[in-house]
Amino acid sequence: MSRRLATIDLGTNTVRLLVVESADGGWRTLLETQRVTRLGEDQAATGRLHPEPMRRTAATVAEFSRAARALGARRVRIVATSAVREAGNRDEFVTHLEVLAGERVEVVSGEDEARLTLRGVVSGLPGLGPAFVLFDIGGGSTEFVLSRGGEPAAAVSLKLGVVPLSEEWGDPGPVRGERFARLRALVERRLADEVPDAIARAAATDLVGTAGTVTTLAALDLGLPAYDAARVHGHRLHRAAVERLLARLGALDVAARGRLPCLEPGRADLIIPGIAICLAAMARFGRDTVVVSDHGLREGILCEALGAVGE
Repeated sequence: MSRRLATIDLGTNTVRLLVVESADGGWRTLLETQRVTRLGEDQAATGRLHPEPMRRTAATVAEFSRAARALGARRVRIVATSAVREAGNRDEFVTHLEVLAGERVEVVSGEDEARLTLRGVVSGLPGLGPAFVLFDIGGGSTEFVLSRGGEPAAAVSLKLGVVPLSEEWGDPGPVRGERFARLRALVERRLADEVPDAIARAAATDLVGTAGTVTTLAALDLGLPAYDAARVHGHRLHRAAVERLLARLGALDVAARGRLPCLEPGRADLIIPGIAICLAAMARFGRDTVVVSDHGLREGILCEALGAVGE
């Protein structure tokens, strides 16, 4: 018997909705959309969520929840990540959001976020080797997971996200080389200090990346006129290509970046710190390529929800 389910991934920068109908042990996508609301705007300075980002994010989540219910979703699972779990006023925001959306909101730990993201990646890239390292560059945090046999053998969540990095290091104009070099060195030090050897030195076949930075870079590397998840998914992104994209994007100001195909305006100021994290991850793990996954946390939430339905 088929069922309709929905997941909402409530991130620091972006809210993502996926509505599916379960079928033959898998699912058929009915609606997939996202919106940049930048919930974590200015959070790094105060440790709290601010009124306007909360308002626009809550309105988006409520809208997405209504859309999912209108499509017949029997369950809407809303999962909040870094911005909410780190906020001093998280309880206030969650209570308001639950009333507005009419759904329960789950605030997951960094470790659970890593586990769910891995589950989503494995569901979409079943051909990965028996051991690989996954990294997920988020708005407020970056997760690293060592996967063995599709299960997390070790994981770490770093308070290293593109939103606070952009707020501290960003510039509305073209990238200044010396300033980016200092940002890259800072990120490399963080990864050297905070990614444990159990992950960094593990024997792994691939380095896999997910979320907006790497999927956007893949789309740009492929020269797509519009984002195509099927072509991005599984693309191998080479270090030389990332360096070329850094030079290309860095020569533009933020407004010009936002006019490029596949680089939405809400990510235009975040892509440069995202590139810094991506290059630092490749250096930390000694890899020249990243396998790009369009599947991530949203699909992992769905896989877990479908498993619970079948129990």
